[in-house]
Amino acid sequence: MGFPQIAGFKPTARMYKLGILVFVVLVVYTTLHIASTVFETNPASSLASNLPFKNVLSPNPAKLPEDLSVGVLPPARISYDEPAPGERVNGAIVVLVRNSELDGLRKSMRMFEDRFNRRFKYPYVLLNDQNFTQEFRDGIAAITKNEVRYGILDENFWNYSPSVTPEETELKLQVNKNRYLYGGSLSYRFMCRFQSGLFYKHPLVRSLDWYWRLEPDVEYYCDIDYDPFVYMRDNGMKYGFTIAPREGRRTVETLWNTTRTWIKANTHLLPAQSLANWVMGTDGHYNLCHFWSNFEIVDLSLYRSEAYESYFNHLDNAQGFFYERWGDAPVHSIAAALLLKKSEVHWFEDIGYKHPGNMHCPRDPAMHAKCVCDPGKSYTYRSACQTRFAKVNNMAKERLLQILDNSEFEYRYNPAKVDTS
Repeated sequence: MGFPQIAGFKPTARMYKLGILVFVVLVVYTTLHIASTVFETNPASSLASNLPFKNVLSPNPAKLPEDLSVGVLPPARISYDEPAPGERVNGAIVVLVRNSELDGLRKSMRMFEDRFNRRFKYPYVLLNDQNFTQEFRDGIAAITKNEVRYGILDENFWNYSPSVTPEETELKLQVNKNRYLYGGSLSYRFMCRFQSGLFYKHPLVRSLDWYWRLEPDVEYYCDIDYDPFVYMRDNGMKYGFTIAPREGRRTVETLWNTTRTWIKANTHLLPAQSLANWVMGTDGHYNLCHFWSNFEIVDLSLYRSEAYESYFNHLDNAQGFFYERWGDAPVHSIAAALLLKKSEVHWFEDIGYKHPGNMHCPRDPAMHAKCVCDPGKSYTYRSACQTRFAKVNNMAKERLLQILDNSEFEYRYNPAKVDTS
C-alpha cells in the first residue's frame, strides 16, 4: 500500500518539503497556545506545589520543609575565590626569596593558591636581602589577589655570627667546598643562620603568632580543604611537617656535641617529657633525623621561648653555622625534639608535597582521592626517620640526662685531617 494517488497529479520533492514545514509550524503554534493558557490560570506560585523539585519555582526557596529529604536541588557551588568559612589565626605564609627566583616562586604560589590559599586568604610575607624589583612585584601580583608584604633583610639579619670572622670563614669555605652541597657557599650560610634564629624577629614576622614556610620550586599535590593553622592550634600542636630525612653527617659534625653542652648547662629549660629520643639513640648520639624545614607550620611561641633563644644563641657562638654548614632543618628539629612532647608535633600525611630531592604523596585512599601524585614514588614511606617518628614515645628528662651522662662525645671534625681527594 501507499498514499492514495490522484489521477493526473504527481507531487514533487519541493511540495513534500513545504508540507513538512507547514506541519512543524502548526505543532509549535499549538504548543505555545496551550502553554499560555495553562500559565494564565496556574501561575508559578501555585505550580510550585505540584512540581517534584519544590524549590525550583518557590517564591522563597531558602525556606524548605524540615522533613524534606529527597527531591531537593543541591545548593549552588561555592565560588573558588569565595573565602572559606571559619576563623583565621594571626598567621602568614613566609618566603625567603631572591629576585632571580621569580619563576620558581610563581610556580609554587600558583599551586599553593589553587590547593589552599585562594579560599583561606592568608597574607604572604616575602623577604629578600636585596630590594625587590618592579618586575618581581608585578609577577607576584599576577599570581595572587591576596595581600603580599615585602621586606628587606639588613645587616642585622643577613650577616656573620659574632663568633666568626670573614677571613676564617673564607678558609673554611675553601676546605669544605667539595665535601658537601653548598660547602663553599657563603650566602647559604647566611640563609641557614637567618632561618635558624632570626627570621621570626623581622618586623614583618614578629607580630605573627603562626607561620607557614613556602619556598620557590616546590609542589603541592593535594587539595587542602581545612585550615592547618586552626587545626594545630585547636589540638595543642606547635610544629607541623611533611618529610623527615637524614642530614648529611659532614655538615653537622660538631652540632650534637655543642647541643649536649647546652643541654647539660640548661636542664632547667627542658620539659619533663619530650620527643628527644627521636633524634637521639640509646648511645646518646645524634641519628641525623630531622624535619625538612622547607615545609613547616609553626606556632612561633616555640622559637620565641626562652629555651629556644638560649639554644640558638649557644649555637651562634659556637661557629658552626659558618665553619661547618649547620642547617636550619637540624637546628629546628633538634630543638623541637628537646622542647616539645610528641603530641605537639604533627605529621601532615594528607598534604602531598615535593621539594627538589624528595617528595611525599599520601597512600591512604581517602587522602589520596584529593591528590594528583603517585604514592609509589613517595619518599616518606621509605624513610627510617619517618618510621622512627611513628614508633617513638616521649622520653623523661631524667632518662635523657642519664643517657648523655653515660655516653661519650661524638667525633669532632678536624679540618687538618680531612681527605679532600
